[in-house]
Amino acid sequence: MTTEAHPGPIEIAFSPCPNDTFVFDAWAHGRVPGAPAPAVTFADIDITNGMAERGELDVLKVSYAVLPWVLDEYALLPCGGALGRGCGPLVLTKELGLDLTGRTVAVPSERSTAYLLFRLWAAEMVPGGVGEVVVMPFDEIMPAVRDGKVDAGLVIHEARFTYHTFGLHNLADLGRHWEDTTGLPIPLGAIIAKRSLGEETLRRLADTIRSSVRLAWDHPEVSRPYVQEHAQEMDPAVADQHIGLYVNEFTADLGEDGYAAIRGLLTRAAAEGLVPPLGPDALAFPGDRG
Repeated sequence: MTTEAHPGPIEIAFSPCPNDTFVFDAWAHGRVPGAPAPAVTFADIDITNGMAERGELDVLKVSYAVLPWVLDEYALLPCGGALGRGCGPLVLTKELGLDLTGRTVAVPSERSTAYLLFRLWAAEMVPGGVGEVVVMPFDEIMPAVRDGKVDAGLVIHEARFTYHTFGLHNLADLGRHWEDTTGLPIPLGAIIAKRSLGEETLRRLADTIRSSVRLAWDHPEVSRPYVQEHAQEMDPAVADQHIGLYVNEFTADLGEDGYAAIRGLLTRAAAEGLVPPLGPDALAFPGDRG
């Protein structure tokens, strides 16, 4: 791929969740030496998934589940995203041990890792099949389960720490199921950048994001105002838990296990007809040397 000069700031969109604002704080505030200037848009991941499918913006935080639809135009960056262990989505119910056969399940998106993990789990654990799947904003899911509007809810992020306050039960930890089945970390959120930016810019972006992550780790107190400003009145202790779960060694570099997890998830999902199959080099980073 040829390299191209990029006029103006890098247009990037990521969520206001604490892990993203923690990761990107140093870059967003000009504290990464030599980094390209970013123009930041905040958007929840279901919005950024759509942006990616339409080819909007230069850099996006998206769900790994959307990659099979966007990798012709975007490259997966080897850093900045969210993978981990013990941080997967949960299936919550009001009734302890509920059989989900034929039951209504609320999900935050059908283009999400959480949804893929749910479908893979259900194919194995609910042989009779779940009933209707209803898409609703993630902050409405736990109240809907509590109020009996749906039988179960698929939840992510800080809901792991707060579902007890809604009187709900954890029917299944889909991340634990994935880890027990594969031994791999859970791929949640990816950072992608337009291939048309060119290899030099892609490498520069990866270096910038790694530096931003390391600065956040080295000086976590500096990022706190940015995190709390966008944390939607989240308790600071919950925000810290959120960061602790979702910002880890895979955020600095995907590494062998990270790439294996991503390919493993998308290969299994393709086998179930949930996503298109990946090409052999679809996940390769064009900016890699050698």
